[in-house]
Amino acid sequence: MASTPLITSKQKLIAVSCVSVWVGTLIIQTGLLLWFDFNVELTLLDSLISATTIAAACYIIANNLNYYQPRKERYFYIIIWGLCLAAISLTINRYVMQYIISDKSYLAFLDLSLPIRYCTNSLIIAWVAIMQVLWNTLHDQKENEQRKADAEKLAREAELYNLRQQLQPHFLFNSLNSIIALIGRKPEEARNMTFQLSDFLRGTLRKDDQQLIPLKDEIEHLKLYLEIEKVRFGHRLDTDILMEDCEECLLPAMILQPLVENAIKYGLYDTTGQVKIAIWAKKDENHLLVAIQNPFDKESSNPHKGTGFGLRGVQRRLFLLFGRTDLLQTHHTAHIFTSNIKIPQQ
Repeated sequence: MASTPLITSKQKLIAVSCVSVWVGTLIIQTGLLLWFDFNVELTLLDSLISATTIAAACYIIANNLNYYQPRKERYFYIIIWGLCLAAISLTINRYVMQYIISDKSYLAFLDLSLPIRYCTNSLIIAWVAIMQVLWNTLHDQKENEQRKADAEKLAREAELYNLRQQLQPHFLFNSLNSIIALIGRKPEEARNMTFQLSDFLRGTLRKDDQQLIPLKDEIEHLKLYLEIEKVRFGHRLDTDILMEDCEECLLPAMILQPLVENAIKYGLYDTTGQVKIAIWAKKDENHLLVAIQNPFDKESSNPHKGTGFGLRGVQRRLFLLFGRTDLLQTHHTAHIFTSNIKIPQQ
């Protein structure tokens, strides 16, 4: 279990501010008093007491602001605190000085300088208070942004998971129906298809926690899916997969299956002859390009509508992962429908 740090960043800021005030006041006041030709011993005593009291006042207001942050309309409370602390620190300074210093002329000078000292103390305390308020505001803003980012990440991951879960049911139901149909007339094929379906689902579960995987792994998993579909459609389904030196390129896990499923659906469902599904991939500059082609019949297919959940789900996943809406494009010629997917590579 990670331990909580003993000193927070806010406490460090308070300590640094108070030490800076103490050192700065000591040096500046000592220099000014020596410049007026006062006794060195009296100068050092006065500067030490003044620096200590003003540093203590700064610590009090900064520490209070660390635990209590007034709303904007109540910032005048900070001004009141600062003026009161400046008066208290100056009173303590004057009270202590009269018991330590017996030089009447220096005490008279001290009394004459009280208005200037009060204004100086007030400005120093105000500077520390402003620094603390700004730091608290920036720190709270950063925490709010982090919480918002975490919430958005959780929502995005939940939606991605939901999309992933929606990809399986139709394929699973169709595969089980095919197995049932094969059990009676072709039990050996039904047995093989059951093993293939098991391997496919096992690979799907292994990929649940992986956002990006190499293309070669995605293709191997896709081949399991295609083998199952070939059992369903027999000799009618033919596939051609070509990768041009891009096996190690990364892409979201199981991003190609719904596109291939869409190609099979609109390539085979309305035909009785043999159909070839072509898949090719290559790397172009900083992107992995994958194209999936299938034949279609204009009279029975409608490629203009995005063809259902498959393409919409892929496009939504790509947007959630990469924040872009141009990574999936579809187009068609006379008898060929093509889905083009573009995956940014780091």
